[in-house]
Order: sequence, then C-alpha cells, then structure tokens
Amino acid sequence: MAEVKSDIEIARGAKKKQIQEIGAKIGIPTEHLLPYGHDKAKISAEFIKSVKGNKDGKLILVTAINPTPAGEGKTTTTVGLGDGLNRIGKKAIVCIREASLGPNFGVKGGAAGGGYAQVVPMEDMNLHFTGDFHAITTAHNLLSALIDNHIYWGNELGIDTRRVVWRRVMDMNDRALREMICSLGGVANGFPREGGFDITVASEVMAILCLSTDLKDLEKRLGDIIVAYRRDKSAVYARDLKADGAMAVLLKDAMQPNLVQTLENNPAFVHGGPFANIAHGCNSVVATTTALKLADYVVTEAGFGADLGAEKFFDIKCRKAGLKPAAAVIVATVRAMKMNGGVKKEDLGKENIEAVKKGCANLGRHIENIRQFGVPAVVAINHFYSDTDAEIQTMKDYVASMGEEAILCKHWAKGSAGIEDLANKVVALAESGASQFAPLYPDAMPLFEKINTIVQRIYRGSEAIADKSVRDQLHAWEQAGYGKLPVCMAKTQYSFSTDPNLRGAPTGHTVPVREVRLSAGAGFVVVICGEVMTMPGLPKAPSSEKIFLNEAGQIEGLF
Repeated sequence: MAEVKSDIEIARGAKKKQIQEIGAKIGIPTEHLLPYGHDKAKISAEFIKSVKGNKDGKLILVTAINPTPAGEGKTTTTVGLGDGLNRIGKKAIVCIREASLGPNFGVKGGAAGGGYAQVVPMEDMNLHFTGDFHAITTAHNLLSALIDNHIYWGNELGIDTRRVVWRRVMDMNDRALREMICSLGGVANGFPREGGFDITVASEVMAILCLSTDLKDLEKRLGDIIVAYRRDKSAVYARDLKADGAMAVLLKDAMQPNLVQTLENNPAFVHGGPFANIAHGCNSVVATTTALKLADYVVTEAGFGADLGAEKFFDIKCRKAGLKPAAAVIVATVRAMKMNGGVKKEDLGKENIEAVKKGCANLGRHIENIRQFGVPAVVAINHFYSDTDAEIQTMKDYVASMGEEAILCKHWAKGSAGIEDLANKVVALAESGASQFAPLYPDAMPLFEKINTIVQRIYRGSEAIADKSVRDQLHAWEQAGYGKLPVCMAKTQYSFSTDPNLRGAPTGHTVPVREVRLSAGAGFVVVICGEVMTMPGLPKAPSSEKIFLNEAGQIEGLF
C-alpha cells in the first residue's frame, strides 16, 4: 500500500485559488468580500440582503450514527459530497461549522474534513480563523462583567445574586472552571457569589449568532437574554443592563459568513459552531440561507449522531428558519458497526461479519428516526482501507432490508471521484420531491411533553424523569410565555441513552433531566440530561501534546 499522507500534509499541498475567484464562481463580486489574507473572506451584509429574492436551491443534510472512537467522517463526507455534486455538473456549496479550540487541543485535533475531502486553509480553520469565536467569547463575557458591575454599583435592578444564571465562557476545555466563586477579595472586588464557565460553543450568544437573520434580529435576541432573577422571581434581561447594543457591536463582523474553498476549489461557507451534545449543533442560518440563494444544492451537516444533531437541525434550525431539507445522508463506517457490535478498537482491523451485523442496529435506529421527519435518506459507507468486501456487503444488505440504499464512498482517498455514486443518488432523492418534512412535535405541546416525545421517539427510552423543581421551572416558563419554544437536549453523543458506554440500539431506558436552562434570546430551552458537561475536560493525553511548529515554521499535529 502506498504511503498515506496525513490530512495536514494533504492540505499543505493544496493548489488554492484566490478567494475572489471562488466568490466569482457563485456570483459574489469582489467588493462584497472582506478578505482575511488570500484564501478566506467574509461576505458582506449588503450582498446577503441583495440575493434574498433569489430562488432557493435544495438543502441536503449530512448526519451520522452515534460517534465511536473509530471515527465516522461526517465532515469529510459533507465536503466530499459537495465536491461530488460539483463534479457531476451541479452548482453546490458546502456549509459547515467552525472548529472549537477546546476539542482541537483535547480529543479531535481538527475539524475541517479529512484526506482528499477537506476545506482549506485547514490550519487557520482549526485555530483562530477569522476571529468569530473570540468575538462571541468577548461579547458573552462583556455581559458577565456588566452584571457584576451593576451589582457592585448598587444593584438598581434588584438582582438576586443567588439567582444569576449567566455564566462566563472560554473556548478551551478546562474542567477547573466549571464551578467557582467570583468577586473574592473584599469590598473593592464586589459581592462574592457562585459562578462558573461553559465552553464558548455552549454560549447562548453562539446560538443567537447562528439563529439570527441579520444584525437587527441579532440585537433584539441579545436583548432578550435572561441573565438573572429578582427575589420575586421576575426576570432581568440583557437589555435592562443596556448590554445589547455593545454586544451587537462586538459581533458585527462575526455575523458575516466566512467563504473558503475545498481542496477541489469549490466554495464552502464556514460559520458558527455550537456543539450538538450541549447546544443545537448547526452552522449559522445566515450562511445556510445565503448559500441556498446562490447554489442548486447546499450540503450541510449537523453535529454528532442523528439523535442529537439531526433532531436539533430539524426541530430547532429548520423550524425557526423555515427550511425544508430535500434529502438526508447518514454516514456510517464498517469500523463503527464493529465497535457497536462489541469489538475493541485494537481489533477493528480483523474481519468480523457477526459484529458488523450486530452493530448495524445502531444504524437502523438512525434510519428509522430520519424517516419520522419525512425526509428521504441514503446511507453513505465511508470507506477505510481495512474494510473487507464481505463486511461492506453485510452493511449494504442490512440497509437494503430496511428499504434503503447504502453506497460505498471513497472520497477520503479519491476526492470527488470517489463519491460520484452518492452524489447521483442524492440528486435523485432531492429531485423526486419525496420530502414531506415536518418537525417531531408542535409548538403548542407543553415543554415536558416535548422532552418526553424526543426521549420516547428518538432515544427509544421509556420516559424522561425529573425532580419536581425541574418540572416547576418548566411550568413557570410556560406561564411566562415561553411554552412554545423547542427544546435543545444536552446529552452524551455516544449513546441513545445517557450512559456513554451503552452502544447499539438500547430501548426502555429512562433519561434523567438534571437541569433546564432558558435561552430566551436563542429561542429554546436547554435540557441537560445525565452527566453531560457544558464545560468539557481534557483527556489524559490531550491532542495539544502533539501539536507544534516544525523547523520550517509550519504547524504539525493537527489532523
């Protein structure tokens, strides 16, 4: 077998075009691109406004089975499919999220695709990029500072310091900051209270940026953020602190989608980055809706497995933005099937037909779940060199037994040439008009019933369980007019249950709801289940240990 280059080596050898040339391919004039160097640019708000009357292209969602340490390649497949659609003569744009520094230095080491299906510049995308995450972090923490400053200068709004619900954020995994006491050190530093940090991708400001339609909508949503409660339980909003205007100023440039390119010089919008296990897991509405005005096909992804990312894409993003996906792609691998079938990571290289059969139950559950939303789907088998013909056929046969088709994809090794079959199938599904998309639950359903609906229909659990205090809180929000909001489930990505070690397709489990948080600006209720953390920790051997500058000043270790 020929020597396999690393992702970063492949990306470094890319023959990139000037970003103005990429913009021209989809009709964006040079004057409407704000360049960040030669290979990335922001798209002006004026241009976005000018294309709102254009006809929409077809929206394709790429989702996946529950992630395993074996890797699934959802972003790789998203990028590959975008290239594949362009290869067969369709005008396609890829829409993905920006990468968070936390997991890049923790577990993932990068999030721009892989092999010959990548978005470049890979190093920039996985590090500071155009500064959007830093702007979000700063806007969020400005609001945090204004809250404590208001209390320090006399607390005119009557904030109950025991009921400040706005935490701080940073774009790094740091478990030491999850729970803390702030304002220690005496009179000069304010009134001590409990606080803590979440990771930036869990910030409500991130969700707001990704769901806002323009700057005016952004500022209104920022003003709607509930930061604390008074002793009489009445809410204190960001607008009460006069924070919304300054926060919008900090986010002015971050609201503009970023244009980059794939290895095959096709356009990609990379914008926003909420996690799907603790937030809503989709790139920005502005990027997606703008791309739909410029292309025949827009290929986007939603984070982690379909039980999290796809459910939130359908129930939150599509509901709020009026999007109607034409088709879905469910990414799976032979290796992941074997892991779901009980094979250890070190044994994945050995053929094991029985484990593949057993593990396919997880894939089958995701196929059934996508059907519940009325969206036609196809399975993409992301190929690895160790896969055997018999294992691949076993997966294809299983998917066929469920009435769907599984297509082997070799985009990692061959780029667009390895994914033409999937591209043609996606076009056929999208053009068939078979999509009858509808969210899982109606707006009017009570909040706890929405939670239970997801638990029973998507996770196949018996019920959600919650303390009286949680149920009372949900009821109080309904009384305050927030009952029509969708729910955003924060749950482990590794299982349909809240136990990350319970693979496959479990049924009958209960889903404990630990806490609920109202994101009034973003427009959803966050439901924290089991032991999931909104500030992750670093693993024993973080990826950062292998990231360094070589003698030529180039970055090594991102993958």
